[in-house]
Amino acid sequence: QVQLVESGGGLVQAGGSLRLSCAASGRTFSSYAMGWFRQAPGKEREFVAAISRSGGNTRYADSVKGRFTISRDNAKNTAYLQMNSLKPEDTAVYYCAVRWDNTIGTMSPVGMDYWGKGTPVTVSS
Repeated sequence: QVQLVESGGGLVQAGGSLRLSCAASGRTFSSYAMGWFRQAPGKEREFVAAISRSGGNTRYADSVKGRFTISRDNAKNTAYLQMNSLKPEDTAVYYCAVRWDNTIGTMSPVGMDYWGKGTPVTVSS
């Protein structure tokens, strides 16, 4: 069992930045690949970014590429999502999730093993 808790969300103006954190407890965090997802009101949950167990490989949705950076610190059992140049369309609840499968190229909201409860991000225009 892995417990995940997101933090760092909030209200920011367009063009601003936020850094989300995902703190893990329970089983060894470094044993899991990790992803960030988001869900805007009335929309399906979508993939944002993924990072492999070691942190050596990352993948991003086209909509955030060049603006968001995913990272992890396995010694601290924590992952991060640095979000720069935020746009109103980035407004959503952001979730972190982990899975045993380390193939981040196939990561999607389906098939994740454990989820956090989410942190809201609102970007005003």
